[in-house]
Amino acid sequence: MEITLNHRLCRTREEVQAVASSQVADFLDEWYSSTNFVWGHTSGSTGAPKPIKLLKHDMEESARLTVDYFGLAAGTTMLLCLSPDYIAGKMMIVRALLSGADLLVVPPSSRPLASVDERVDFAAMVPAQVVESLRDDAQCGRLVRVGALIIGGAPLPSVAEAELNELPVRSYATYGMTETVSHVALRRIGDPTMNYRALGQITFSVDTRDCLVIHTPHFAVKELVTNDVVELIDEHSFRWIGRYDHVINSGGVKVFPERIEQQIAPLFTRRFFIAACADEKWGECVALAIEGDPLSATDEAALLARIRERVGRYEVPRRLFYLPAFAETSSGKVIRRLP
Repeated sequence: MEITLNHRLCRTREEVQAVASSQVADFLDEWYSSTNFVWGHTSGSTGAPKPIKLLKHDMEESARLTVDYFGLAAGTTMLLCLSPDYIAGKMMIVRALLSGADLLVVPPSSRPLASVDERVDFAAMVPAQVVESLRDDAQCGRLVRVGALIIGGAPLPSVAEAELNELPVRSYATYGMTETVSHVALRRIGDPTMNYRALGQITFSVDTRDCLVIHTPHFAVKELVTNDVVELIDEHSFRWIGRYDHVINSGGVKVFPERIEQQIAPLFTRRFFIAACADEKWGECVALAIEGDPLSATDEAALLARIRERVGRYEVPRRLFYLPAFAETSSGKVIRRLP
């Protein structure tokens, strides 16, 4: 096997491990094995993570879409700062193999650019890594040397989006899942339409629930029905509304937690989420969970008053919960679990 890692040509597992990690070497062993698949895991956002077979053909086709879109080729540099145990990290390696780009490997951490002094043409991060990089001047100085950045695994906070949009970095929110072998659509950070646009030959439709259906002619599975409620713009683009399985049915009125979160995000300096809570009168009601210590009675009342100014009458939280720390998936996505 041969892969360019940290600007060296590595021909053995020992050489790979010397400049990268045992996780990268393990993936390459699996990639060059005689099987037509590698093992992956679902994110665990809607239940326990489950093992899943990822077809190598599908991974190559997905990698080709990204390589072509961002113009990755020999002589360009990609940054792997995500674990190769999960699909995002695996796909960075496959993109490097396909394009011939140099792959700079650093240990996964909240500050992935701490040891990176050179320019990086392409990188993928989870929101927590972006947020931490924006908070520190030294890290932010390194972030501006990234040519193109894709962000996935969880939504990027709106404040971080605004800060990132001020930097000279082509940055994109991704839409995808393990089952689609990485992303199938991109949304440019700062795009006021908030529309996700398909890559390559991928097209979209919706089912009777208004949930997104993904058509992938280049994959072994040609169609995937999701639980993501969207506003379909056309067959190549959509605006994401929220998860169908997160919908709150309050007295027959359907309320989308993610839409509420977008509207009230500017009011918060710490993490929060909206979820359903059992209610004797309405069946379900809107609940607000805030991470950290409880607010004072005065501050809590002021917060609720400001929320009422931004949302509809059925979207106002009727219950508040304070949690010391939110449960998360491996990619940093908050699990909406109330006490």
